[in-house]
Amino acid sequence: MFFDRIEAAPADPILGISEAFKKDPRADKINLSVGVYKNEQGVTQILDCVKKAEKILLSEETTKSYLPIGGMPEYGRCARELIFGKGSEYVDGGKAVSVHCPGGTGALRIGSDFLHQQNVATTVWISDPTWANHYQIAQAAGLKFERYPYYDRVNHCLAFDRMMDTLSQAKEGDVVLLHGCCHNPTGIDPTAEQWEQIATFLKEHKLLPFIDFAYQGIGHGLEEDAAGLRTISKHCPEMLIASSFSKNFGLYNERAGVLTVVCKDAETASRVFSQLKISVRTAISNPPAHGEKIVTTILSTPQLREEWEQELAGMRDRILEMRKLLVEKLSAAGAGDYGFIAEQNGMFSFSGLDKDQVARLKEEFGIYIVGSGRICVAGINHGNIDRLVEALNAIKK
Repeated sequence: MFFDRIEAAPADPILGISEAFKKDPRADKINLSVGVYKNEQGVTQILDCVKKAEKILLSEETTKSYLPIGGMPEYGRCARELIFGKGSEYVDGGKAVSVHCPGGTGALRIGSDFLHQQNVATTVWISDPTWANHYQIAQAAGLKFERYPYYDRVNHCLAFDRMMDTLSQAKEGDVVLLHGCCHNPTGIDPTAEQWEQIATFLKEHKLLPFIDFAYQGIGHGLEEDAAGLRTISKHCPEMLIASSFSKNFGLYNERAGVLTVVCKDAETASRVFSQLKISVRTAISNPPAHGEKIVTTILSTPQLREEWEQELAGMRDRILEMRKLLVEKLSAAGAGDYGFIAEQNGMFSFSGLDKDQVARLKEEFGIYIVGSGRICVAGINHGNIDRLVEALNAIKK
């Protein structure tokens, strides 16, 4: 038979954990694996501004016809203004073009397809560790990948010197995939000075930046989280950015993302846009509309934009509060020095736990985290933090 030789694929390293979590009968189980924001009640709620935008769409929307292949122009413009800031030449100057993709994952895939189809590059350098899907996306698009070190496991910090030394082996024209902020899974980002060095390095070595920008506004703020990316844009005339509105708008299942490509001039950007549309057309034919319209409505309506920024700040502040509280409680319990967790950014923390400790958390306490030791801080709340601290203290070496 045709399919007899097909072997079962291994479970997704993150989503597979959630499947196991659902089957766990323990009432006090805790899921800190999937990168989804949850409020104090443990719910991934719909933002109020999103509900209001949907009411507007419900009352004013007149058709469910196809969108343009690249999405509505205003959606792309709103995305570029978030990325680069008001007044940037990349918003309306024609040197940057954007296409709507299904989430940040879709933007990464469409961007990778474009690079391969147009023979722009053959190799992409990806941080080690990184979001596991990065490797699969590169391979599926026909690109080769190399790893560069990112995390100093001993000192719980960025292995910057080793990172730059390894990237010096990249060949002219290679792509370097960087996390714009809130690095997944470590939560560790370059400093302003390091971003400047990275940008200069990319320019001098003629490497193409590809920025995974999935968490803008979740780390320190909309402007602050874009600082590294904007530094690179000042030095590098060409780059790709994969943006996602899953986290900062809570639109996980709406698959609202954007691929933006920066070019040296408007003429080049026009040609690039024509090819991006082919990449979109062959992959998904046409982008999903609802999430795009929600984002566009919120960002183009001053009152809703202000409300969104307030709700986003609330999410950001709650994550930061949980980081600090976790460190304080672990210290008070004598579990060891976890101060580095408070210095990390965004939804995730690289806890430093090994696989045996991760397994014990699951088996003995019903606490589920990724095998690498990554914890989703956004899943911690006042109701489960004491049990988490108790478990971490129990499994310490």
